[in-house]
Amino acid sequence: MLRRLEAFALGLGGPGLFLLAFLDSSFLALPEVVDILMVWMVIEHPERWLWYGSMATIGSMAGCYVLYDLARRGGEAFLRKRLSERHVTRGMQVFARYGTLALIVPSITPPPMPFKPFVLMAGVAGMPRARFLGAITIGRGLRYIGEALLAALYGQAVLTYIHQNAGRVTLYAAGLVLAAGAAYYGYRALSRRR
Repeated sequence: MLRRLEAFALGLGGPGLFLLAFLDSSFLALPEVVDILMVWMVIEHPERWLWYGSMATIGSMAGCYVLYDLARRGGEAFLRKRLSERHVTRGMQVFARYGTLALIVPSITPPPMPFKPFVLMAGVAGMPRARFLGAITIGRGLRYIGEALLAALYGQAVLTYIHQNAGRVTLYAAGLVLAAGAAYYGYRALSRRR
C-alpha cells in the first residue's frame, strides 16, 4: 500500500505531497515518507523547491488541524482513550509551561520524536486556532521548506546527510527554536517588570 501511495504521489507532484502530508499528519503514520519523496522530487526539479515544500507544509497543516479539531471537540476523554495517563498528565504540564513552543519543537523534529500526541494535547488544552495554525506553520514550514531548499542547493547529498545526521539536525533545529523561545519569554518577562 505504501509503495502505491508513493507512486501515486510522485505522479501527482505537489498535490501528491499535499495528500501524503495530510495523511501522515492525521490518520496514518508514514515516517519520513513525505520528507524523502519531497527531497527526491526537488532533486528532479530543483526550480520547484518552494512549491513542493509549501505543498508538504500545507498538507501537514490540514492533517494536523483535523486531529486538533477532533481533540478539541472530544476533550480530555478523547486524549485519555489514546494515550496513557502518565503521558497525558506530563504533556498537559508541558503545554501549560511552554505553550506554543511545546508544539513548534516536535513539529520540526523527524521520527522517532512523537508529534501527533502534541497536536492532540493542543486541542484538548484549548490552544486558540490561530495560535495552533501559526505554530504548525512555523514548525512544519521550517522542516519541509528548509529540506526542499537544501535539496535544491545540494541535490542528492541532502538525502545522504539527512539519513546519516537526522539526530544532529533535529537537535540543532530544536536548539535554535528553544533559544528563540527563551529569548522571547525573557523579553516578555523584562517588559512586564517595567
